Amino acid sequence: MSAAGAKEDETVIFAWAVFADREARDAANAKIMADERLKAICPAIEAIFDCKRMAFGGFKTIVSE
Repeated sequence: MSAAGAKEDETVIFAWAVFADREARDAANAKIMADERLKAICPAIEAIFDCKRMAFGGFKTIVSE
C-alpha cells in the first residue's frame, strides 16, 4: 500500500478502535501508555514495526442509523 510505503515482501495492517467519546478514548490511551507490560515489550515491537510509517486519524459521524 502506497500510504505505508510497503515493499513487496511487507504486510500492511489496518486496525481501528471505537470509543464512546473522546473522554473514553483519552482515558484508555492514558491507561495503555502507563501499563508496564507495554513498556516491557516496546523494544520487541520496534524491532518489527516501523512507527514512522504509521498513519492515524479521527473521524466524525456524519450519518447515523
